[in-house]
Amino acid sequence: MDTEMIFRLGCAAVVLLVAIYYFRREKKILSLFIGAVTGCAALFIVNKYGCFLGVDIHLNLFNTLGSIVLGVPFVVFLVIMNFL
Repeated sequence: MDTEMIFRLGCAAVVLLVAIYYFRREKKILSLFIGAVTGCAALFIVNKYGCFLGVDIHLNLFNTLGSIVLGVPFVVFLVIMNFL
């Protein structure tokens, strides 16, 4: 199994888990908004200060949309995949 396939399977698993989480919440819109804000903040922090940890994640359309939709778990997964 190559790293691209692992990345796609991991993204699919995270999308499923986050969708289940948002649908079970009582305040769906507020949870989605907070998840998007924290995901963007995490992506910005990793982009700005990741060089100290040896992580190089660029701000592009895929990473930005992924962090908006999936939140912090997506950014954590990007960091893990960067070390592989």
